[in-house]
Amino acid sequence: MNRRESLKAIGLTAVSTGVLLEACKTDNKKATAIAKTTANDNEAGREAFETERNKKLNERQFFSDHEMLTITVLADIIIPKDEKSGSASDAKVPGFIEFIVKDIPEHQVPMRGGLRWLDIQCLNRYNNTFKDATAEQQLEMVNDIAWPEKIKPGMEQGVAFFNRMRDLTASGFFTSEIGVKDLGYAGNMPNKWEGVPADVLKQYGLENV
Repeated sequence: MNRRESLKAIGLTAVSTGVLLEACKTDNKKATAIAKTTANDNEAGREAFETERNKKLNERQFFSDHEMLTITVLADIIIPKDEKSGSASDAKVPGFIEFIVKDIPEHQVPMRGGLRWLDIQCLNRYNNTFKDATAEQQLEMVNDIAWPEKIKPGMEQGVAFFNRMRDLTASGFFTSEIGVKDLGYAGNMPNKWEGVPADVLKQYGLENV
């Protein structure tokens, strides 16, 4: 079972502050663009007060530029692009996560703390923040926190953070247009009613009615 199939089954040493802040200087335009996209930009069917509330939430950015770029790398490791569909970032999952932590504030401290924990770990190991580490180093780091049953001493915070990140990524992806198509869900189809299936009629003894 690959990573995407697994997600479907879910139902879905100290470093100086100066070094960390210096590492957080990133491409502002790219990060801002990510933050302003959500998994679903369609406001159809919402009440006026819901549309106004969402507008206010979208007007402010919670995650820093550096944090948004880190979330994008993580989300694409969790759900990468494959031959069937796009990646998490293609489905605007980072923007979805940015919106969710503002909509449900209890996510804010665990997510921000987890992102900082991840950067400190990578700075200590690789002398780079997570997003600036090599792809191999990023996967090595993720593999240390992706499997709760194999948790190592000192990795508890990272495992808790990654569990939350994985759940949010799966939720964002599989409720997006790309994710729904990936699942193969067609929804209700007009003019396709062919009556009660024969096996159901037989089950209730109504096959000859």
